[in-house]
Amino acid sequence: MNLFSYILVYRRFLLIVFTLLILLPLPIILHNKVASAYFKDFHLLLIGVICLATSIEKWNLHKRIALRMVMMVGVNPAWLTLGFMSSTAFLSMWLSNTSTAAMVMPIVEAVAQQLINAEAEVEATQMTCFSGSINHGLEIDECVNEHETNEKEEKTKPVPGHSNDAGKISSKVELEKNTVTGIKYRTKRDHMMCKLMSLCITYSSTIGGLTTITGTSTNLIFTEHFNMRYPECRCLNFGSWFLLSFPASIIILLLSWIWLQWLFLGFNFKMFKSGKTETVKEKACAEVIKQEYKKLGPIRSQEIVTLVLFIAMALLWFSRDPGFVSGWSALFSEYPGFATDSTVALLIGLLFFLIPAKKLTKTTPTGEIVAFDYSPLITWKEFQSVMPWDIAILVGGGFALADGCEESGLSKWIGNKLSPLGSLPIWLIILISSLLVTSLTEVASNPATITLLLPILSPLAEAIHVNPLYILIPSTLCTSFAFLLPVANPSNAVVFSYGHLSVMDMVKAGLGINIMGVAVVMLGVFTWMVPMFDLNTYPSWAPAISNGTMP
Repeated sequence: MNLFSYILVYRRFLLIVFTLLILLPLPIILHNKVASAYFKDFHLLLIGVICLATSIEKWNLHKRIALRMVMMVGVNPAWLTLGFMSSTAFLSMWLSNTSTAAMVMPIVEAVAQQLINAEAEVEATQMTCFSGSINHGLEIDECVNEHETNEKEEKTKPVPGHSNDAGKISSKVELEKNTVTGIKYRTKRDHMMCKLMSLCITYSSTIGGLTTITGTSTNLIFTEHFNMRYPECRCLNFGSWFLLSFPASIIILLLSWIWLQWLFLGFNFKMFKSGKTETVKEKACAEVIKQEYKKLGPIRSQEIVTLVLFIAMALLWFSRDPGFVSGWSALFSEYPGFATDSTVALLIGLLFFLIPAKKLTKTTPTGEIVAFDYSPLITWKEFQSVMPWDIAILVGGGFALADGCEESGLSKWIGNKLSPLGSLPIWLIILISSLLVTSLTEVASNPATITLLLPILSPLAEAIHVNPLYILIPSTLCTSFAFLLPVANPSNAVVFSYGHLSVMDMVKAGLGINIMGVAVVMLGVFTWMVPMFDLNTYPSWAPAISNGTMP
């Protein structure tokens, strides 16, 4: 292939590279600011993260990760739930909460139905034994699963006679019904299992999003607002946020798992037995998961490249400014503030448009197969379908509002009006602000809630002479605690649409997790977060106030 043919095949790659080189001097030449609030560091970081998310979803890497993690923990119902929660939370650290829930929920639905079908098969075997008849089609299962049949007999305690058992099962069927499909559940326990697995997905997707700055839009909004208001701090980055939020996320995830298990299926220590598959239900469930994994086929080169870029992005984020040692950003010390997390995200994100995924070929009139173009890992059209432009504009409006509050003096006025709150204990101020945010976010979108409250909470902290992080970190984390209602966040709506849940189910489950979440955040802000940011001292990077320590 001659040089011209190579240029023709890789013309888009060359166009992007040379366009960037030509436009590179523009930031130096132009010094005007035009609607800068709508295109800040946040937006560049969001674009890079969405490039990663688009590639992960396009090449099914997320599905492979989720299924592999579930296969590792086993299919005992309790451990299966924890496996789905762990994999969902991990994916939500890097993808949007909504897309994670939408991806995992069909897998969970298939597994739940398989569990129910397997249990129905076991009951049918039992009833055949009780009636004294022999079903040759189930004879093998009866022999292999004698232990489970005995276990079922103890649980159901049937009265003599086939008709009585059938009547009991029939009465249970009439009690439960899917609100969307209209399909009736066999037993109340089947319905409870479906409720449990639905809620574990939406809640774990929200909890996982707490863990990283890029995990949810509220974290990104807070980071950008904080860096704008306190540019001299430079204490918040990907690594420091991960260290402060990861312990809280793990504790909330485990407590949520226990709470949901107790609420819908009951809690006993037998749930902690080994994840080894033993019963018919568990074997059938494991088979479904294995078949889903086999459908993915062997890992493809596109998945490997996406995984490598994913790992590279995470490592560069962590190593930029880890805190305990100098990171790679020290190489650009002459330009402070230029090497940020968005630098990494944008650089790696650009590679997804450049790295070839496969060559596009055509057959010439002579019968020769030649390459005429290549397809990158993602295309602009695919990126556009995933990019939340509405969130980008909403956040830009929030930044413009914050700038207006600062320039007009409204922030200072609000701070002065709130200064009497300084007479309250600091723990009570943090608790009140956390509960306020948690309540508001149930009826308003998370980005809108944090955008509205940050310009109020920052001057409040300054007015009462408290390290701003003391109030802003717990308030930001609590903004994600939208667990109560289907409309509270999109991932709740996704699982609610499957018809297993009622609004009251979500209210009962979500109220408990809200309380646990606020309690864990309060625990964290007074324990491991204190030495990380020296929270007990009013910092030098905040507006100067006469007294230097917290009341």
